Amino acid sequence: MAVQHYRQLIAWQKAMDLVEAVYRTTNSFPKTEVYGLASQLQRAAVSVPSNIAEGQGRSTTRDFLHFLSIAQGSLMEVETQATIAKRLGYIEEPVESSLLEAAAEVGRLLNGLCNSLNKKLNN
Repeated sequence: MAVQHYRQLIAWQKAMDLVEAVYRTTNSFPKTEVYGLASQLQRAAVSVPSNIAEGQGRSTTRDFLHFLSIAQGSLMEVETQATIAKRLGYIEEPVESSLLEAAAEVGRLLNGLCNSLNKKLNN
């Protein structure tokens, strides 16, 4: 069965789970970080499923791949910012690990989706 809607993509579903985890985590950041690291981490996390959705809605496979590339970049931002939050003492190691594991899962799914789309392009 071909994917008819981005909501059917497991990568999008898991990316949405990551967004929820990021928002729950940033709720405990110091109030001085509301417009700093917390906001940046939230925006990077939101960018991942948003770009998956936007790409799936585009008319070409190349466009979809382009937006998946942007999603992957945003995912690397999430990983980096989670590590920064840990280093600054805003989150504990288990929270960082949980975020990094969730991000890694999304990354694997994005890679698989990109590989599948690249095969489609090359056929």
